[in-house]
Amino acid sequence: MHFVDEVRVTAIAGNGGNGCTAWRREKFVPLGGPAGGDGGKGGDIVFEAHDRYTTLLDLQYRRILRAEGGEKGRGKDQYGKGGEDLVIQIPLGTQVYDDETSELIADFDEHGMRVVISRGGRGGRGNIHFANSVNQSPTKSEMGEAGQNRQLRLELKLMADVGLLGFPNVGKSTLISVVSRAQPKIADYPFTTLVPNLGVVSLGIDRNFVIADIPGIIEGAASGLGLGLQFLRHVERTRVLLHMLTFDPDPEREPLKDFDVLMKELETFDPQLAKRPLIVGISKMDLPEVREAAPEIQAALEARGLEVFPFCAATREGLDPLLLRLEQLLLEHPPSVRREEKKFASAEDRPVAHGEGTPAPHSELDTEG
Repeated sequence: MHFVDEVRVTAIAGNGGNGCTAWRREKFVPLGGPAGGDGGKGGDIVFEAHDRYTTLLDLQYRRILRAEGGEKGRGKDQYGKGGEDLVIQIPLGTQVYDDETSELIADFDEHGMRVVISRGGRGGRGNIHFANSVNQSPTKSEMGEAGQNRQLRLELKLMADVGLLGFPNVGKSTLISVVSRAQPKIADYPFTTLVPNLGVVSLGIDRNFVIADIPGIIEGAASGLGLGLQFLRHVERTRVLLHMLTFDPDPEREPLKDFDVLMKELETFDPQLAKRPLIVGISKMDLPEVREAAPEIQAALEARGLEVFPFCAATREGLDPLLLRLEQLLLEHPPSVRREEKKFASAEDRPVAHGEGTPAPHSELDTEG
């Protein structure tokens, strides 16, 4: 499955149905009067967050989302049927922006959260509403309103508790494959991982946390070099960072320099990221050259006030203290997202209750464009 974390779509809500101009014509009722019903309301486009999705791939090829329009009003006081809402399930952690103004419409950070993204048009009134003592035979009726048409940009930011940082080939994929059931591609060359990987670490009953391998972050990532800018956004959701280092025989690579470079990239991208709780892991301790260099690296980092955990994922040496410390930090820094701080572009962009409207199947997306 391809990982897609940014797409642009057009959300077209349903148009309201036109009101009807009609008359009551029955035998023995010579003065039947107006009998034109209202048009139905157009369907809304609703986004719903669901934790079973991990990519925006479905929307990559379905760029136009179109809800059903309302039916026209009919004679005999019959109102038109309202259009069905189109409910689109998106991954947990998706942010929806107005692509024209870059304004944040909604941040889907809770499973089941639903927000009306484009509102359907109101149905027009039939001529039964325009009768009065002066005009008892109105010929006037209203046209239905057009539904909202919005250009949207969706950005997915993975919802993880712990983010793995480190230069390519420091063993991030190996670690996540050992401590969870994730199966990332592992090979002995840089940039093996081209997409973020999520894994669930289980330390016992009700003792789980989600760890994310964030690839592609190198020097210059915050300014767009490599894949870093594309994936740095996923670090924003994490509560704790695990920065992985190892000794590399390449003379151009120095563990302490690598650490400083990536911390600078984090601060450049978002100054708040550099202030997140962070511990350092020295990986590949099964290699003689790493074991020999580790004490000097550890001493230098601890002199800066950092916690350092040497470990080897392949043999699980030193993994338990590392995972227990990550769990402790997560307990010390619980999620701080508050519902009252949610941002919506307008009063109309409100969450909707479960069951409001009639959801349409996920597969009924318009495939135009």
